[in-house]
Formats: sequence, structure tokens, C-alpha cells
Amino acid sequence: MDEKRVMIDVDHVTIRFNLSNQKVDNLKEYFIKFLKRELMFQEFLAVKDVSFQVRQGEAWGLIGTNGSGKSTMLKAISGILKPYRGSISVNGTVAPLIELGAGFDPEMSARENIYLNGCVLGHTEKFMDEHFDEIVDFAEVRDFLDSPLKNYSSGMRARLGFSIATMVKPDILIVDEILAVGDYKFRQKCEKRMKELLSGGTTLLYVSHSIDEVKRLCDHAIWIDKGVERMQGEAKEVCDAYMREMKK
Repeated sequence: MDEKRVMIDVDHVTIRFNLSNQKVDNLKEYFIKFLKRELMFQEFLAVKDVSFQVRQGEAWGLIGTNGSGKSTMLKAISGILKPYRGSISVNGTVAPLIELGAGFDPEMSARENIYLNGCVLGHTEKFMDEHFDEIVDFAEVRDFLDSPLKNYSSGMRARLGFSIATMVKPDILIVDEILAVGDYKFRQKCEKRMKELLSGGTTLLYVSHSIDEVKRLCDHAIWIDKGVERMQGEAKEVCDAYMREMKK
């Protein structure tokens, strides 16, 4: 039997940020220091020489403590960040759920935001018309459709974002801790939908601090610690090793 094709190829990726060593109180002061070449930066490597491959239909959990580079890696795979060194190849359509409220306008109503977000994802108005009720019913926001999104709770915004992103089967679904703000019932709905997408061939990248969720949803995992890969392989094996380390 032929191996499934590689959907995501992360090849010796390093991601760098520049941190200012000085406090600059306003934009004018920043530009003056910039023009005088007086701005000093400290190099910070958020991800250091990480490599892994994700094949079609696989579900990978990215685990590690806060600040380990998991979300940074997902942003690079989504195309939001560019690697400082190494390369990332992505094959297929990507539905990223990385930051709560991304792609939404808080001053607009939920109804308007559904069409706005659909447009950002490349869908036509006709397509959104056809899927509107499905999105609203899954997100459970029908009673609040004409309220500004700024009045929504974080859980309601997460429900709406997840519903829009998963109304069609993406090749790759990227979920970063966004579902943690939802209640238990909705997280169960999301897990069920993600499993349905996986059974249909969607590839999943999933960041969560719930190791039990990673074990339930993912067949592979990679443990990143302060930007460095500690371990990758079968999800249960990697998660168990991570938990043993956390208990020390």
C-alpha cells in the first residue's frame, strides 16, 4: 500500500524574534532612535531547528509548557510568520483557528461577521447564504445574530469561529487552544466534528494543555520545550513522557 502524501513538511525550522532592550514611550521617540541607529535589540529564538512531517489524515498534537513555541510553530505553518532558517511546505487548503477573534470585526454583528469571515476564507456570498443556517445552528448564536460581536463572550466567539472554519472539509485544520474557552458541551461537539473531519481525510494540528484531549484526538504528537524538540512519535508515548517530566 502506498504511503499517504505529506501534507506538512517542517524542515529544520528556526523562528527568530527581535526583542527591544530599551523602553520607548512613544512613536516619535522610536523613529528618532531608529534614524539615529540607537535602537538595540536582543535576539530571541522562539523555535530552534525543529523538523517533522505530517501525512494526510494524521492528527498531530503539539504539547509543551507555556512559551515553548507551539503557537509560533502553528503561525509559521499557517503562513503568518516566516522561518528565520529552514523551510515549511504545506499542501492543501488550511483552516486556521489560532487567535480568538481573528478575522472578526467586533463592531459588526455576528450576521455580518459570518459573511466577512467567509470572504476571508475565500467563499462567495452565495456559498455563505447556502451554509448560513448550518453555521448559526452549530455555533448556537441564533438569538444573538444582530448583536455586535464585542458583546459576545469569548466562548461564543470561539463557537462562531470554529463553526465557520469547519463548515466545509479543509485539507488541514489547525486549532490552537481556542476551544479551551468553550463550555464542556461545546468542546464535545467540536471533538465530534474534528473526528468526522479526520475520518474524511482532513489533517489536524492541535495545541492543547489538556493531555487527555490530545490522547483522544491525536495519533501523533511532538513535544517542544523552550523552542527545542524533546520528542515526537505516537501520541500516547509522547504525552506520557511529557507528563512524567512535569511530575518531577
